Amino acid sequence: MEHLYPIYINLAGKKCLVVGGGKVAQRKIETLLEYKARVQVASPVVTDPIDVWAQSNLISWAERNFEPADLADVFLVFIATGDKQTNKEIASLCRDRGIMVNAVDDPENCDFFVPAILRRESLCIAVSTEGKSPLLAAKLRNELESLIPSAYGDWVETLGRLRDEIKHADLDIKKRQQLFAELVNSDILELIIQGRKQQAEERINECMSCLRV
Repeated sequence: MEHLYPIYINLAGKKCLVVGGGKVAQRKIETLLEYKARVQVASPVVTDPIDVWAQSNLISWAERNFEPADLADVFLVFIATGDKQTNKEIASLCRDRGIMVNAVDDPENCDFFVPAILRRESLCIAVSTEGKSPLLAAKLRNELESLIPSAYGDWVETLGRLRDEIKHADLDIKKRQQLFAELVNSDILELIIQGRKQQAEERINECMSCLRV
């Protein structure tokens, strides 16, 4: 297998199909809902949480087996049936239609793999073994949790705000780049991690003083 191209996708408002109604399908649906996808499920039976989501109109549930018509206007497909023949048949239909498909625990019928994710606000770190060892990816993600505390998320949000301010400032590109580098390489993040918010704000003002005169 060739190495995969890592990419982040905006799923908000996009129609995603999940084939299957067990606990694996439930986890996929829950994640898709977190990212504001429009979720359609095809399965004769589903877990209680999936049923509740359907009753609450959070998802659309077709109470039957998969049908090719389910692929109409679909952006992504997750297959969570545990049946390799079913995986192969649905994956083939998806590929004929140019739809990206992921068959859980069946790499041959996957166009993409879902990484283990560590999120700190807008900072998102994805760990993937390209389907070879999801457990190792999860282990590495857990190890990163202690190395990258929630303060990183606060800092990223602050950097985003400061970046907009710098972009609209009357500075040439070189000076903007120097200011970006000064902020990122400063001790401000360490101050935030230590809970020294006032000192962090003072350092930010010091770095940004060239804009605030």
